[in-house]
Amino acid sequence: MRLTYGEGMTMPETHQPSSDQSSTGGYVDWQFAKAAGAKLVAPGPKVTAAEAEQVVTEVRQAALRAQQPVADTARLHAPGDAPGPIVVDRATWIALNADSMAALMNPVLGKLADRQKAAPSEAVKAIGGKVTGGEAGALLAFMASKVLGQYDLAPEGTPRLMLVAPNLVQVERELDLDPSDFRLWVCMHEETHRVQFTAVPWLRDHMVERIRTLATDLVPDPTTLQDTLARLGRQLPDALRSGGAGLTDLITSPEQRAQLAEVTAVMSLLEGHADVVMDAVGPAVIPSVAQIRRRFDERRKGVGAFDRMLRRLLGLEAKMRQYRDGAVFVRAVVDAVGTDGLNRVWESPETLPKPSEIETPSAWVARVHG
Repeated sequence: MRLTYGEGMTMPETHQPSSDQSSTGGYVDWQFAKAAGAKLVAPGPKVTAAEAEQVVTEVRQAALRAQQPVADTARLHAPGDAPGPIVVDRATWIALNADSMAALMNPVLGKLADRQKAAPSEAVKAIGGKVTGGEAGALLAFMASKVLGQYDLAPEGTPRLMLVAPNLVQVERELDLDPSDFRLWVCMHEETHRVQFTAVPWLRDHMVERIRTLATDLVPDPTTLQDTLARLGRQLPDALRSGGAGLTDLITSPEQRAQLAEVTAVMSLLEGHADVVMDAVGPAVIPSVAQIRRRFDERRKGVGAFDRMLRRLLGLEAKMRQYRDGAVFVRAVVDAVGTDGLNRVWESPETLPKPSEIETPSAWVARVHG
């Protein structure tokens, strides 16, 4: 059976943006995406009802236990009114992410609708919305079995930290880890994200705006869509065989890739910072932290060929590099100017690292610290 959860596991009403299609020209039926995702998602690990209840309780407790060590280590403090974490199953994760994707992408899709010379008929919109909704649902279903935790930026809603209980159970069983230690370790990483986005008030709006702008630029113009698809068809087979570019690399211009690199640099900072904090807490709080890190990193490398192909196409290989490159950046900056010196990165958008500075941390230190 899947892990299931009782009362209090759904988000507050303010976190449920409307999935109305009228503002997007019917491009995505987000309600259908939720239904498709819930149907397609793989079942979670088998547990009894009592075990499921115990897991939820322990994950909640771990999330609370993580807050003070993260604040002390990162020297960042979430405001007292910041929403606390919630524990969800895979279907709930899909539903909440579909709502957030709708809120994030509706302005982008609205601009795409404005570019059309002639509005599609209601029948075409209904069919097209179902197709793209099904595709979104399939992607969410795939991701829902991978994600351990997430800080949901929830554009137009209430941002909140989510911890996906069945995935925590699955990984701790696969890697034969101490459940209490592993759950706390993951909570350290995700709590760091909660602190990043609540202790730094401008960061959430900055990231939402950058992602929307980038997504708008990446939407192909209807007049060039055929050329883009033709180029993708020519280059995709070689990319799959060589293990090189992902889909984004194949359909973007140099200028778009430069914009994407800027967003990726910030994501590298956020992920690397969270990884460094979760490990820096150390054995005083998590006795088996070294073992967890070793086995977890081995698991990241040990996926099958099909899974590697999907990860590459979806950009998840780049996500793995974000953890590594960002952690190297954070550690190098802390070694040079200390944790308080690193925290100058949160002062403004101008102090965020540039793509070249993620690779050369001394350049960021020189620019920001002089």
